[in-house]
Amino acid sequence: MKRIVIDPFTRLEGHGRIDIFLDDDGNVKNAYLRVPELRGFEKFCEGRPVEELPRITPRICGVCPGAHHMASTKAVDAVYHVDPPPVAKKIRELFYAAHMCHSHIAHFYALAAPDFVLGPTADPAERNILGLIAKVGLETGTEVLKHRAYAQDIQAVIGGKATHAVCGLPGGVSKAITEDERRDFEEKSKSMVEFGKLSLKIFDDVVLKNKEYVDLILSDMYTMKSYYMGLVDANNKVNFYEGDVRVVDPDGKEFVTFKPADYLDHVAEHVETWTYLKFPFLKKVGWKGLVEGKDSGVYRVAPLARLNAADGMATPLAQAEYERMYQTLGGKPVHHTLAMHWARLIELQYAAEEMLRLCQDPEITDPNVRTIPTATPDEGVGVIEAPRGTLFHHYQTDEHGMTKKVNLIVATGNNNAAMCMSIKKVAQALIQKSKEATEGILNMIEMAYRAYDPCIACATHSLPGQLPLEVVIYDSGGDEIRRLSQHLS
Repeated sequence: MKRIVIDPFTRLEGHGRIDIFLDDDGNVKNAYLRVPELRGFEKFCEGRPVEELPRITPRICGVCPGAHHMASTKAVDAVYHVDPPPVAKKIRELFYAAHMCHSHIAHFYALAAPDFVLGPTADPAERNILGLIAKVGLETGTEVLKHRAYAQDIQAVIGGKATHAVCGLPGGVSKAITEDERRDFEEKSKSMVEFGKLSLKIFDDVVLKNKEYVDLILSDMYTMKSYYMGLVDANNKVNFYEGDVRVVDPDGKEFVTFKPADYLDHVAEHVETWTYLKFPFLKKVGWKGLVEGKDSGVYRVAPLARLNAADGMATPLAQAEYERMYQTLGGKPVHHTLAMHWARLIELQYAAEEMLRLCQDPEITDPNVRTIPTATPDEGVGVIEAPRGTLFHHYQTDEHGMTKKVNLIVATGNNNAAMCMSIKKVAQALIQKSKEATEGILNMIEMAYRAYDPCIACATHSLPGQLPLEVVIYDSGGDEIRRLSQHLS
């Protein structure tokens, strides 16, 4: 059986490869997203004071540390049974809205947009951020860099660091916001709202007005029916920081809504020996393998999933674009994987509007930013919407607050099964008998996972039991002479 390998895959955080297996006729029999990377955070967090975890877990990743910091801080609140003051929650939300802005800007412009602005089969030497700026113009490129810097500035002031924040404490945050800081945040947030509009216009001009791209979005190979998960507020609107976890089925009907602390009643994890990423699935449906549809327990998270799981957006500009997306793409839910990019820009607009709302809240400079914990610590769950989807942090401690057990289910893990299925579907559509697998075709296969904005480092925390290992020996001419492996299926 012939094998095509994409190694490494590109424009994402982390390391991995795609193995595509062809049958004797040259058609794709199967395809796998394989992750050889192992990160041991769940294990080496054990035995540490639980209040240290909001400073440790952000080191899982340099791309989404804000998500881990907030989820961890919320989990520690729950461990200590402490409710932060209202202003502390608002400061956390302001920090987090800035984090969502900077992450969504980075993904769309640096990782995703080159496939559309330059074209999915363009020369890879040009299909990158530099080629993108050359195509859209230096002025637009400057706006991209400026607004990502604005978001980072807000995170740095509130979080103590631009990347690995240290502001979250059990029961609140480390410091209040001054009036001068608030005014600065407000001006940057106003500019961010306008940048959100610009980004949506760019998407409209470059993608939605290009029939070839719209047909690609709507094509069968980039379409997959699944369940969808996301946090919602009391009105079933998208919320990144707090709310209940809502799941809708492939028809868009509510399947279940549950409190974050009850996640183990609804989510379980399957393990395969060929990857370090686990496969979460809906318990009440069950693990049926890598198959789509209502009878499969596979669900998706990330921007499109959040919009599918919710009834709308909580801010006016984002809500208008939310309605336009569903009108354009045929109603809810949208199953088109590449529509993730449109949903991501709608969320960028929402996050910018939320930043401005919070900056203009008269309570945001209240100095009462912490409630000191008094209860005996034991167990807690923190759930937040990471840029890449729903993120679970679950900690168990002894009575002294020393961590006994940590469970992390991250967005990329939640999407693992769906990413594997999406890759296989595109590979089967594009690689066929007597058709050469060109670089452009392989990039279109990569586009299937790139839409999910995966963060591989975040998702690989525990061993599947034994260490899968493969060693390939080549001679001086580059020819394979021997292959040694253990625990590989």
